[in-house]
Amino acid sequence: MKKNRAIKSELYHLCLQSLNQRLGAVQRQITEIQEALTSETKSSAGDKHETGRAMVQLEREKAGFQLYEIQKQQDTLSKVNVLKISETICLGSVVFTTKSNYFMAISAGAFSIADEMFYAISPSTPIGKLLLGKKKDDIIFFNNQSIQIVSII
Repeated sequence: MKKNRAIKSELYHLCLQSLNQRLGAVQRQITEIQEALTSETKSSAGDKHETGRAMVQLEREKAGFQLYEIQKQQDTLSKVNVLKISETICLGSVVFTTKSNYFMAISAGAFSIADEMFYAISPSTPIGKLLLGKKKDDIIFFNNQSIQIVSII
């Protein structure tokens, strides 16, 4: 049981670390964009200047959307209780299957813990939707493959 909590806790912290790195990168990008906007000076080529400002503005909007998405993921991750063990797959579950292992939290990629690979996935991903609410020994079908749930922590 203690090992199970340690795996779940480590996966949680790896997801948090991944989010924080992405947040830092987006914040740096926003700062650079803001500096580019304020340092733009009106040149004699007015149209070229306006086009440049419009492009920078588009980049700022894109970075703002990325920031919003990260904040949504932070909110989702904050709802994960690493101490909770459930018989059915829910947010925060670590799922061992015959194909792969999953951490149901946010989409954050693959992590290796104790020589095992785990995929941090969101419940809104295609495989996440299939796994939600399932129990040990249930079978799901994904990408023309039969996948059995071996255990849930």
